[in-house]
Amino acid sequence: MEKNTRMYENFLTEYGSDDVIRKYTTDTAGYGINYLLDHDYARVYEHALDSYLRMSPGQPFRLLEFGCGGGMNLIRLVSLVQKRGLQLECAYGTDFSPRMVQAAEREAKALLAPATAAKVGFYAASNERLLEDLSAKRGRPTEDLLGFFDFIVGVNTFRYCHRIQKGQDCANDIFRMLRPGGVCVMIDMNNRFPAFRSRLKGQDQDTIDYYLPTLEEYAAPFQSAGFEVLRKGNFCWIPHSASRALTTCCRLASPFLNLVARSRAMRSLVVSRKPA
Repeated sequence: MEKNTRMYENFLTEYGSDDVIRKYTTDTAGYGINYLLDHDYARVYEHALDSYLRMSPGQPFRLLEFGCGGGMNLIRLVSLVQKRGLQLECAYGTDFSPRMVQAAEREAKALLAPATAAKVGFYAASNERLLEDLSAKRGRPTEDLLGFFDFIVGVNTFRYCHRIQKGQDCANDIFRMLRPGGVCVMIDMNNRFPAFRSRLKGQDQDTIDYYLPTLEEYAAPFQSAGFEVLRKGNFCWIPHSASRALTTCCRLASPFLNLVARSRAMRSLVVSRKPA
């Protein structure tokens, strides 16, 4: 418990700093992350929406991103959903850092049309207590969120649950909040990407703060929660912080790298569906 508390305090300090907030908001983030949100990540979402999500015609669409940071991904997702003709009822983003939530609220007001921004809400909530915290912040009972969402996503955030041995709690809450036939997309760092090994692939007590789960470790909590895992693998060779020039180089090299070493790409992907 003491170690988890220390880790949480370290994360809160890091992800509440001005420098990190600039990394996770549109105007000051790296070129690479803006490119990925419009291309590589967008293709993952489009495929999940078109191939896996079971929706009735005209059914209201409800979206959640856990660990939303400064809101960049959720705001892009809202636009993507609307372009695909889905009837957005609401979109919520949660993050454990109150300063990130405040930054996300500013992003939504600045980048979305007022009518759309009114459907988007951001709340301070921890991934390991997702249902409880989100319900409390909305001032509604937890029962109101059971089977509520159609689509839930998390990018570069699930590994933190794993580090404090709460990944199963997070996956269980996601399962409970999704309606039958709803889909969850999880994207996080791949422990087999060679450049991550030196600093981020520790397993003992001194390096657990930097531990990266394997692809199987990412997927296991979703399987145990009762999800049908529809897609599991690795993708993406572009760093979030990449410049325009580096993004172009990585993009051009991606087809070859996927051919010879896809399992060592930068990101791990798990797409799961709650049985109908």
